[in-house]
Amino acid sequence: MADTTFARTFKALSALLAYPSEDLQGAGGEIAAVVHSEGLVDPETRTALQRLLMELEAADLFELQEAYVELFDRTRRLSLHLFEHIHGESRDRGQAMVDLVAHYETGGLVLTANELPDYLPLFLEFLSTRPLDEARALLSETAHILELLEERLSKRGSSYAAVFAALRGIGGEAAAAADAPVDLEDEAGDLAALDAAWEETAVSFGPGDAMDGCSVDRLKTRLRAAKRAVTQSAA
Repeated sequence: MADTTFARTFKALSALLAYPSEDLQGAGGEIAAVVHSEGLVDPETRTALQRLLMELEAADLFELQEAYVELFDRTRRLSLHLFEHIHGESRDRGQAMVDLVAHYETGGLVLTANELPDYLPLFLEFLSTRPLDEARALLSETAHILELLEERLSKRGSSYAAVFAALRGIGGEAAAAADAPVDLEDEAGDLAALDAAWEETAVSFGPGDAMDGCSVDRLKTRLRAAKRAVTQSAA
Protein backbone atom coordinates (compact mmCIF):
# COMPACT_ATOMS: atom_id res chain seq x y z
CA MET A 1 0.00 0.00 0.00
CA ALA A 2 1.30 3.46 -0.95
CA ASP A 3 2.48 5.71 1.85
CA THR A 4 0.22 8.74 1.46
CA THR A 5 1.21 10.47 4.69
CA PHE A 6 1.20 13.87 2.97
CA ALA A 7 -1.93 13.27 0.90
CA ARG A 8 -3.94 16.05 2.53
CA THR A 9 -1.59 18.80 1.33
CA PHE A 10 -2.11 17.78 -2.29
CA LYS A 11 -5.86 17.61 -1.69
CA ALA A 12 -5.83 21.05 -0.05
CA LEU A 13 -3.96 22.66 -2.94
CA SER A 14 -6.26 20.89 -5.39
CA ALA A 15 -9.27 22.38 -3.59
CA LEU A 16 -7.78 25.87 -3.77
CA LEU A 17 -7.56 25.62 -7.57
CA ALA A 18 -11.11 24.35 -7.96
CA TYR A 19 -14.11 26.50 -8.89
CA PRO A 20 -15.02 28.53 -5.79
CA SER A 21 -17.92 27.25 -3.69
CA GLU A 22 -19.49 27.85 -0.30
CA ASP A 23 -17.73 24.71 0.95
CA LEU A 24 -14.36 26.11 -0.10
CA GLN A 25 -15.11 29.44 1.55
CA GLY A 26 -15.84 27.65 4.80
CA ALA A 27 -12.81 25.38 4.67
CA GLY A 28 -10.07 28.00 5.03
CA GLY A 29 -9.15 27.10 8.57
CA GLU A 30 -8.98 23.40 7.80
CA ILE A 31 -6.86 23.97 4.68
CA ALA A 32 -4.43 26.21 6.57
CA ALA A 33 -4.13 23.66 9.38
CA VAL A 34 -3.40 20.81 6.94
CA VAL A 35 -0.74 22.75 5.05
CA HIS A 36 0.92 23.80 8.31
CA SER A 37 0.82 20.38 9.99
CA GLU A 38 2.24 18.37 7.09
CA GLY A 39 5.10 20.80 6.55
CA LEU A 40 5.56 20.39 2.80
CA VAL A 41 5.10 24.12 2.18
CA ASP A 42 7.66 26.62 3.47
CA PRO A 43 6.56 29.33 5.96
CA GLU A 44 6.80 32.23 3.47
CA THR A 45 4.57 30.47 0.98
CA ARG A 46 2.15 29.44 3.74
CA THR A 47 1.76 33.14 4.56
CA ALA A 48 0.96 33.87 0.92
CA LEU A 49 -1.55 31.01 0.89
CA GLN A 50 -3.17 32.48 3.99
CA ARG A 51 -3.79 35.72 2.08
CA LEU A 52 -5.57 33.74 -0.63
CA LEU A 53 -7.65 31.90 1.97
CA MET A 54 -8.67 35.19 3.58
CA GLU A 55 -9.70 36.60 0.20
CA LEU A 56 -11.77 33.50 -0.56
CA GLU A 57 -13.49 33.67 2.80
CA ALA A 58 -14.28 37.40 2.73
CA ALA A 59 -15.32 37.95 -0.88
CA ASP A 60 -18.75 37.60 -2.40
CA LEU A 61 -19.08 34.09 -3.85
CA PHE A 62 -20.50 35.29 -7.17
CA GLU A 63 -17.60 37.71 -7.60
CA LEU A 64 -15.11 34.95 -6.76
CA GLN A 65 -16.62 32.65 -9.34
CA GLU A 66 -16.67 35.37 -11.97
CA ALA A 67 -13.02 36.23 -11.32
CA TYR A 68 -12.06 32.53 -11.41
CA VAL A 69 -13.70 32.04 -14.80
CA GLU A 70 -12.02 35.16 -16.14
CA LEU A 71 -8.62 33.95 -14.96
CA PHE A 72 -8.56 30.26 -15.68
CA ASP A 73 -11.32 29.55 -18.18
CA ARG A 74 -11.27 32.58 -20.47
CA THR A 75 -7.52 33.21 -20.41
CA ARG A 76 -5.75 30.50 -22.37
CA ARG A 77 -2.34 31.48 -21.02
CA LEU A 78 -3.59 30.68 -17.50
CA SER A 79 -5.30 27.41 -18.36
CA LEU A 80 -5.29 24.80 -15.59
CA HIS A 81 -5.01 22.07 -18.21
CA LEU A 82 -1.36 21.01 -18.24
CA PHE A 83 -1.19 19.80 -21.83
CA GLU A 84 -2.56 23.11 -23.10
CA HIS A 85 0.87 24.52 -22.25
CA ILE A 86 2.74 21.60 -23.81
CA HIS A 87 0.86 20.58 -26.94
CA GLY A 88 -1.59 23.41 -27.57
CA GLU A 89 -3.91 22.13 -30.30
CA SER A 90 -1.35 19.60 -31.51
CA ARG A 91 -2.69 16.15 -32.35
CA ASP A 92 -0.21 14.75 -29.82
CA ARG A 93 -2.35 16.17 -27.04
CA GLY A 94 -4.90 13.41 -27.56
CA GLN A 95 -2.33 10.64 -27.14
CA ALA A 96 -0.91 12.39 -24.08
CA MET A 97 -4.42 12.37 -22.59
CA VAL A 98 -4.73 8.64 -23.26
CA ASP A 99 -1.37 8.02 -21.60
CA LEU A 100 -2.39 10.04 -18.56
CA VAL A 101 -5.73 8.25 -18.17
CA ALA A 102 -3.91 4.91 -18.38
CA HIS A 103 -1.46 6.05 -15.72
CA TYR A 104 -4.33 7.09 -13.46
CA GLU A 105 -6.03 3.74 -13.90
CA THR A 106 -2.80 1.87 -13.18
CA GLY A 107 -2.59 3.84 -9.94
CA GLY A 108 -6.17 2.93 -9.05
CA LEU A 109 -7.88 6.20 -10.05
CA VAL A 110 -10.79 5.62 -12.43
CA LEU A 111 -12.18 8.82 -13.89
CA THR A 112 -15.92 9.25 -13.49
CA ALA A 113 -16.27 12.99 -14.12
CA ASN A 114 -16.28 14.73 -17.47
CA GLU A 115 -13.14 16.72 -16.61
CA LEU A 116 -10.13 16.28 -18.87
CA PRO A 117 -7.38 14.20 -17.22
CA ASP A 118 -4.75 16.94 -17.48
CA TYR A 119 -6.82 19.32 -15.31
CA LEU A 120 -4.37 20.36 -12.61
CA PRO A 121 -6.72 19.91 -9.59
CA LEU A 122 -7.43 16.36 -10.80
CA PHE A 123 -3.71 15.70 -11.30
CA LEU A 124 -3.12 16.82 -7.70
CA GLU A 125 -5.87 14.49 -6.49
CA PHE A 126 -4.00 11.65 -8.18
CA LEU A 127 -0.71 12.72 -6.59
CA SER A 128 -2.42 12.52 -3.18
CA THR A 129 -2.78 8.76 -3.72
CA ARG A 130 0.88 8.17 -4.57
CA PRO A 131 4.01 7.77 -2.39
CA LEU A 132 5.58 11.15 -1.72
CA ASP A 133 8.74 10.46 -3.73
CA GLU A 134 6.71 9.50 -6.79
CA ALA A 135 4.34 12.44 -6.36
CA ARG A 136 7.27 14.86 -6.12
CA ALA A 137 8.95 13.35 -9.18
CA LEU A 138 5.83 13.76 -11.31
CA LEU A 139 5.18 17.23 -9.98
CA SER A 140 8.74 18.31 -10.71
CA GLU A 141 8.21 17.45 -14.37
CA THR A 142 5.57 20.18 -14.54
CA ALA A 143 7.88 22.77 -12.89
CA HIS A 144 8.31 24.78 -16.09
CA ILE A 145 4.52 25.10 -16.41
CA LEU A 146 3.98 25.89 -12.74
CA GLU A 147 6.67 28.58 -12.79
CA LEU A 148 5.20 30.16 -15.89
CA LEU A 149 1.69 30.25 -14.39
CA GLU A 150 2.98 31.61 -11.09
CA GLU A 151 4.76 34.43 -12.93
CA ARG A 152 1.71 35.34 -15.00
CA LEU A 153 -0.58 35.33 -11.98
CA SER A 154 1.89 37.43 -10.00
CA LYS A 155 1.96 40.01 -12.79
CA ARG A 156 -1.83 40.21 -12.51
CA GLY A 157 -1.60 40.65 -8.75
CA SER A 158 -3.52 37.40 -8.18
CA SER A 159 -3.16 35.62 -4.85
CA TYR A 160 -3.58 32.32 -6.71
CA ALA A 161 0.13 32.63 -7.54
CA ALA A 162 0.81 31.29 -4.02
CA VAL A 163 -0.66 27.90 -4.92
CA PHE A 164 1.81 27.50 -7.77
CA ALA A 165 4.67 28.64 -5.55
CA ALA A 166 3.68 25.95 -3.07
CA LEU A 167 3.56 23.28 -5.76
CA ARG A 168 6.93 24.26 -7.16
CA GLY A 169 8.41 24.09 -3.69
CA ILE A 170 7.04 20.60 -3.12
CA GLY A 171 8.21 19.40 -6.53
CA GLY A 172 11.68 20.73 -5.87
CA GLU A 173 13.31 24.01 -6.77
CA ALA A 174 16.31 22.19 -8.28
CA ALA A 175 14.07 20.61 -10.91
CA ALA A 176 12.63 23.99 -11.82
CA ALA A 177 16.09 25.54 -12.14
CA ALA A 178 17.53 22.74 -14.26
CA ASP A 179 15.85 24.11 -17.39
CA ALA A 180 14.78 27.68 -18.04
CA PRO A 181 10.98 27.99 -17.85
CA VAL A 182 9.20 27.80 -21.17
CA ASP A 183 7.19 30.98 -21.76
CA LEU A 184 4.63 29.73 -24.24
CA GLU A 185 3.12 33.19 -24.45
CA ASP A 186 6.29 34.49 -26.12
CA GLU A 187 7.86 31.42 -27.69
CA ALA A 188 4.87 29.45 -28.96
CA GLY A 189 2.20 31.88 -30.05
CA ASP A 190 2.18 30.01 -33.33
CA LEU A 191 0.71 26.62 -32.39
CA ALA A 192 1.71 25.19 -35.77
CA ALA A 193 5.34 25.92 -34.94
CA LEU A 194 4.95 24.21 -31.57
CA ASP A 195 3.42 21.18 -33.25
CA ALA A 196 6.33 20.98 -35.70
CA ALA A 197 8.86 21.29 -32.90
CA TRP A 198 7.13 18.50 -30.96
CA GLU A 199 7.26 16.20 -34.00
CA GLU A 200 11.04 16.60 -34.10
CA THR A 201 11.47 15.59 -30.46
CA ALA A 202 8.61 13.18 -29.80
CA VAL A 203 9.58 9.82 -28.34
CA SER A 204 8.01 6.68 -29.78
CA PHE A 205 7.74 3.45 -27.82
CA GLY A 206 7.69 0.09 -29.50
CA PRO A 207 6.56 -3.29 -28.12
CA GLY A 208 8.55 -4.43 -25.13
CA ASP A 209 9.80 -0.93 -24.32
CA ALA A 210 10.21 -0.34 -20.60
CA MET A 211 8.48 3.00 -20.98
CA ASP A 212 5.07 1.58 -21.84
CA GLY A 213 1.94 3.67 -22.31
CA CYS A 214 1.09 3.93 -18.61
CA SER A 215 4.51 4.10 -16.97
CA VAL A 216 5.81 6.92 -14.81
CA ASP A 217 8.76 7.30 -17.19
CA ARG A 218 6.57 7.81 -20.21
CA LEU A 219 4.37 10.34 -18.43
CA LYS A 220 7.49 12.23 -17.28
CA THR A 221 8.80 12.16 -20.86
CA ARG A 222 5.55 13.66 -22.14
CA LEU A 223 5.70 16.46 -19.61
CA ARG A 224 9.40 17.10 -20.14
CA ALA A 225 9.23 17.17 -23.94
CA ALA A 226 7.82 20.69 -24.08
CA LYS A 227 11.05 22.13 -22.67
CA ARG A 228 13.14 20.45 -25.39
CA ALA A 229 10.69 21.28 -28.16
CA VAL A 230 10.39 24.99 -27.50
CA THR A 231 14.13 25.33 -26.87
CA GLN A 232 14.86 23.80 -30.26
CA SER A 233 12.25 25.94 -32.06
CA ALA A 234 13.82 29.08 -30.57
CA ALA A 235 17.35 28.11 -31.57
